Amino acid sequence: MTIDQGAFFDRLFAGQRVMAIWRGLPAEETVELSERVWDAGFDLVEVPIGKPGQEAALAAAVKAAEPGGRSVGAGTVVSAGHVERAAAAGAAYTIAPGLNPAVLEASHAAGLPHLPGVATASEVGLARDLGCTWVKVFPASTLGPEWFKAMHGPFPEMKFVATGGVGPDEIDTYIKAGASVIGMGSALADPANLAKLVG
Repeated sequence: MTIDQGAFFDRLFAGQRVMAIWRGLPAEETVELSERVWDAGFDLVEVPIGKPGQEAALAAAVKAAEPGGRSVGAGTVVSAGHVERAAAAGAAYTIAPGLNPAVLEASHAAGLPHLPGVATASEVGLARDLGCTWVKVFPASTLGPEWFKAMHGPFPEMKFVATGGVGPDEIDTYIKAGASVIGMGSALADPANLAKLVG
């Protein structure tokens, strides 16, 4: 199946600056937190399924997203088996911490756009050559804002989702440095942090 990865994520991320990531939480809590961020105006939710059993939370979030016309992504998709489980749970797309061409191919074959992870110029270049104009940068806080500025020189067409250790107070810094979207986990579960982003 041919998937225009860039066009899909252009649409998905349009007008959004923050993606909520709910890792390892029970299904009920995952839905509760997802509804809280959706009500606040943030449409993007990722539920990692790196460990067995986490698909239940993903499936619950997918079901809760349907009335509002939202889509939920499966995170920590690092194998073909993960792709199968993501598809079975109803995920609209897959996300990985690293870049594995076989996982990208399996995901696209399943009809799921894939957001691969990168941390080096070589990986950014390979992702581009594999047809991806959107990539997840992980771990973003370790790489720092300067990394994004540096990568925009040789790869001006690439768009970055900064994930890993970036807090609510640092979003503007990373956006100005060249990130398009910030992936954020437990920090978003704090209503005070969510209020900061809304304000």
